[in-house]
Amino acid sequence: MGGDQSEKAARFRALHQAPGAFLIANAWDGGSARILAGLGFQAIATSSGAQAGTLGKRDGAVSRDEALAHCRVIVDATDLPVSADLERGFGDTPEIVAETIRRAAAIGLVGASIEDAKAERGAGVYDIGLATERVTAAVEAARASGVAFVLTGRAEGLLRGSKDVDDIIKRLQAYEKAGADVLMAPGLPDLASVRAVCSAVTKPFNFMVGIPGKSFSVAELQAAGVKRISLATSLYKAAITGMIDAAREAKDKGTFGYLDRSIPTQDFNAFMRG
Repeated sequence: MGGDQSEKAARFRALHQAPGAFLIANAWDGGSARILAGLGFQAIATSSGAQAGTLGKRDGAVSRDEALAHCRVIVDATDLPVSADLERGFGDTPEIVAETIRRAAAIGLVGASIEDAKAERGAGVYDIGLATERVTAAVEAARASGVAFVLTGRAEGLLRGSKDVDDIIKRLQAYEKAGADVLMAPGLPDLASVRAVCSAVTKPFNFMVGIPGKSFSVAELQAAGVKRISLATSLYKAAITGMIDAAREAKDKGTFGYLDRSIPTQDFNAFMRG
């Protein structure tokens, strides 16, 4: 598994240039990455929330070393291109962000996102000047990696209490000008705002599925101009929901009906063989 990084980077970049929208599925370990590859997805992303869950931590409490080690497991598990959710780059300064991207490329990742939210809960986002400098540093590190690394600039204001879509657009335009290959703004409230964002930028836009009431169908998102659709923590949450339901049935009812709903062992083993 693993495969040639340059070839995977070229495949990943080509997905952003092909007609229509594509789904990128977020894995949380090597096993889930192999299952998603076996189901026919063309690329995989990591999820900071799912990653934290596997370590028994809350989102945002994972160190850079822990995050990159987790990403390396997923990179090595399949031959698919893997892009990482690297949160804010694990530091405030552009220099730290650049080092994070350099290390990300060194472990075989072919893409990553850098967001403009501050580390502290409730602290909001960086001012647009510093946020843009951070994206610029990430882009420069990506370009120096020697592979066609796809850098995503994320505007996080809608997840940090803002309702100002115009500010989100202003930020995404700044990140685009700074060289980001893909743009992302989690939490857009409706399809009208998705269309407004997509029409305001020229680079591919990534829509994040996973927020109840603010997730739309692939057909709707493609019609609105979205190029990439990521599943964020939604698959991990669905898996954990299944585990909780099964465990509650066993503990509270003393029955094991969930066994009849589970994937057969031979099918599971087939996925793990790749």
